[in-house]
Amino acid sequence: QVQLVESGGGLVQAGGSLRLSCAASGSVFSINAMGWYRQAPGKQRELVARIISGGGTNYADSVRGRFTISRDGAKNTVYLQMNSLKPEDTAVYYCNLLTTGFIAYWGQGTQVTVSS
Repeated sequence: QVQLVESGGGLVQAGGSLRLSCAASGSVFSINAMGWYRQAPGKQRELVARIISGGGTNYADSVRGRFTISRDGAKNTVYLQMNSLKPEDTAVYYCNLLTTGFIAYWGQGTQVTVSS
């Protein structure tokens, strides 16, 4: 089993920054990708950013240029630096880990609220 522990959410004013962290522990053997998804009230969960094992990254169009995903392989930790935050970024942010066997694990979620 894999456990994902997220931290770093909170309340920030529009234009501000937050940094999310997600640490994976347990049976972390073969990671295909780690990333962040978010879900706003009344909306479907959507991909925010993902980093694959080779180092490539994917971003949602809505966050590209403002958010940066990175990882520390030695710590099995992924980070999401969020700059120039907007009210529409308000959501619960979930960490995701996908194994090479395509098993997905999810964190408990962390709330990000951006006030206008």
